[in-house]
Amino acid sequence: MKTAGKEYKLSEDGEKVMSFWSHLDELRGHLIRSFIMVGLMAVIAFLSKNIIFDYVILAPKEPDFITNRLFYQLAEALSMPALKINVDPVKIINIEMAGQFTIHILISLVTGIIISIPYLLWELWRFIMPALNPKERANSKGAVFVTSLLFLTGVLFGFFLIVPLAVNFLGSYQVSGLVENQIALRSYITTVTTLALGVGLLFELPIMVYFLSKIGILTPVVMRKNRKVAVIIIIALSAIITPPDVISQILVGLPIIVLYELSIIISNRVYQKRLRLEN
Repeated sequence: MKTAGKEYKLSEDGEKVMSFWSHLDELRGHLIRSFIMVGLMAVIAFLSKNIIFDYVILAPKEPDFITNRLFYQLAEALSMPALKINVDPVKIINIEMAGQFTIHILISLVTGIIISIPYLLWELWRFIMPALNPKERANSKGAVFVTSLLFLTGVLFGFFLIVPLAVNFLGSYQVSGLVENQIALRSYITTVTTLALGVGLLFELPIMVYFLSKIGILTPVVMRKNRKVAVIIIIALSAIITPPDVISQILVGLPIIVLYELSIIISNRVYQKRLRLEN
């Protein structure tokens, strides 16, 4: 049976089910549109080289970056010099013939992906939606918006807070005063993008917990039992990348701890709902 160019077969209940080849054709369409969107955004980013590099990627190492200025003002107000970060910008050098050009292409692609995330998730949702029943569709309303919001919030949090702190710590750390830090461009770019994207994915924790709890792999009991371990890990990571003061550690660790607690609440709601359905 064919409908609007798609092949269907009848299930045992008499409902129309899309054939395997139609599923592949549908997936191909979603992938092509996604690649076009990423490519378009990457081209725009490539043509905006000065903005992307001077005002975004390389900005966190400069003293006039908004986060660095805020920490400086906070340090002055509290008389805590340790809070001052990136007062002396790290030196970035390029040691490869094609290094700057390849980095330009890489960053354009990464920027294209980040900007396209809401659209990519929407395409994924459109592909999955036909397989859901009406109740599941109703419960999943806003999933694309929430997932996109959490990821982009995480990227911004990572870029504006984690990255400057990490650049300050790693860029100024010395095993000896006889060794001067001159950071390779590729190393700097890798650090910035890895941290920003990593924190973006970390902010998807509530979404991951929701689905893991939905299929029974994760329970609120397990999360509560391991809460102390999770908090210790978060505090340890915060202490590593921040200056040696409590305020910076709180600024970094608190939002992540809040996300963990929110995930426990989400897991508990899913778990309780599952119990009601089973009983």
